[in-house]
Amino acid sequence: MATFRRALTQGGVYFFTVNTYRRQRILTEPSIYAALKIAMQHVKASHPFNIKAFVLLSDYLHCIWHLPAGDVNYALRWSLIKRHVSQAVRSHLTEEGTDSRAKRRGLGLWQRRFWEHQIRDDNDFMRHVDYIHFNPVKHGYVQRVADWPYSTFHRLVESGVYSQNWAGGNEVELAYGD
Repeated sequence: MATFRRALTQGGVYFFTVNTYRRQRILTEPSIYAALKIAMQHVKASHPFNIKAFVLLSDYLHCIWHLPAGDVNYALRWSLIKRHVSQAVRSHLTEEGTDSRAKRRGLGLWQRRFWEHQIRDDNDFMRHVDYIHFNPVKHGYVQRVADWPYSTFHRLVESGVYSQNWAGGNEVELAYGD
């Protein structure tokens, strides 16, 4: 089994990618989306973190979190979020797992691991925020970023970071990065 070395900086800012098991296209289904929102709120209440950017696609999500000073335990937060969502939507899942997954009592919603990248500086942060929000256009879900409902893009438009028509056509003028 591979050994993964994770970046651990107290109070750090991290970019995450979390996938569904076997890339099932189910995260934007209303019951799963609602369960994910509730799970994140519940975990944020007991283990605080600040969501700087977020996008949910049908088979994965990207987000940037800022952890509190003195805290590095994003793995616990992801474990709790995944567990809460899986338990909430258990009746919607078909258990097509392996012996290994059954031994770990996995329900077949989430890929076991997640990908993380520690944000290094302001430029790295800005490029990742743009990447997150442009992702639905990149993958052909929508023509304009503003048309994708599962994103913090709308919150950032309200706060003046993005214009409503950012990345709305063939030419992409990035709000933050190059």
